[in-house]
Amino acid sequence: MVSTPVLVEVERSGFVESRHRGSAVGLAADGTTAVRAGVPDEPIFPRSANKPMQAVAMVRSGLPLDGELLAIAAGSHSGEDFHVEGAEQILAAVGLTAEALQCPAQWPLDEAVALDVARRGAGRSRLRMNCSGKHAAMLATCVAAGWSTDDYLDPSHPLQVASREAVERLAGEKVAAVGVDGCGAPLFALSATGVARAFRALVTADPGTPERKVADAMRAHPAWTSGTRREERRLMEAVPGLLVKCGAEGVDAFAFADGRAGAIKVDDGSMRARTPVTVALLRALGVEPADPSVLDELATVRLYGGEAVVGEIRATPNLF
Repeated sequence: MVSTPVLVEVERSGFVESRHRGSAVGLAADGTTAVRAGVPDEPIFPRSANKPMQAVAMVRSGLPLDGELLAIAAGSHSGEDFHVEGAEQILAAVGLTAEALQCPAQWPLDEAVALDVARRGAGRSRLRMNCSGKHAAMLATCVAAGWSTDDYLDPSHPLQVASREAVERLAGEKVAAVGVDGCGAPLFALSATGVARAFRALVTADPGTPERKVADAMRAHPAWTSGTRREERRLMEAVPGLLVKCGAEGVDAFAFADGRAGAIKVDDGSMRARTPVTVALLRALGVEPADPSVLDELATVRLYGGEAVVGEIRATPNLF
């Protein structure tokens, strides 16, 4: 197995106590590889970074959503009240309720929201699960296309066949393996390079196409693709034209308005390493917001000793 480079260092009191290895790739505006680290051409499970591609398949199959509701269909929300209401609205429009969802019941991703839910005397629910927007949209697509809804997660279902075809077309490569995602939906393995190509295809598509509709909805409503306190929202609001989507187990993917794109995979699945590498990759590609302080802040994660800052989590110097 090829040894991958250290993407992120965890420094405490001047001592590097942990290291996160992985792979990353950045594409130039014309789609050629501009920078790379590790083995970005080996297959990975992109996890929720596949969602925008799946949303394209749904729109092509007749899903009649746009705006915030299309954004949540392509996102991994934090389980906030407006996210729940959005998923319910998608279901209600096709005569369904949360009972039709086949994603697992979970607490909200946002800890503050989870505590508030618990204080209200509520608990885990399918609607609070971060993939409920995608699942609601999958069900709505099935209704629109005249497909069955009770087996919509079966890999042989027309919806999932269409999803796989869209993933392969956008990524420009064949799916290397099929697994089961945390939400129970089929999960398609691609290389990080393929994921970057797919995100580039979304932002460079012609206006009005399913690809561009998904990209535009996500960029216009980043709080719906993630949450009010999420790093993806802050990145998209700070850099106009930027599309960002994370995936579990240390995956991040993005594309910029002019076609520059990138994807990362942290080998050990650490989510704390994800954003610092993404910021480093954005900078390596020359993407900067009007206010660089936003990227400066997101480039590192503070480490505390007691109540004092004693270190940081940061991308390895001179990584790209």
